[in-house]
Amino acid sequence: MSGLVAEVREALSLPAPSTARAIREAAGVSQVRLAGELGVHELTVHRWENGTRTPLGGMRLAYARLLRELDEATRDAHEGPTAA
Repeated sequence: MSGLVAEVREALSLPAPSTARAIREAAGVSQVRLAGELGVHELTVHRWENGTRTPLGGMRLAYARLLRELDEATRDAHEGPTAA
């Protein structure tokens, strides 16, 4: 059951539309590329980022996961290697 709880938490952790846009842009990913990765139309991503629509169900979970991974990758790249 912990897998279910983790999925619910992840879906609920979807950032605000402006934050989602900032994460995508910081990663250097276009709306077209993000849409292709999720299997949706680029207009859908545009609407999510403008706050006129919100992803639901499995798509919400996939979008939240992808944004989290992009954010982590971008932060890792900016932090660079750490000295031991």
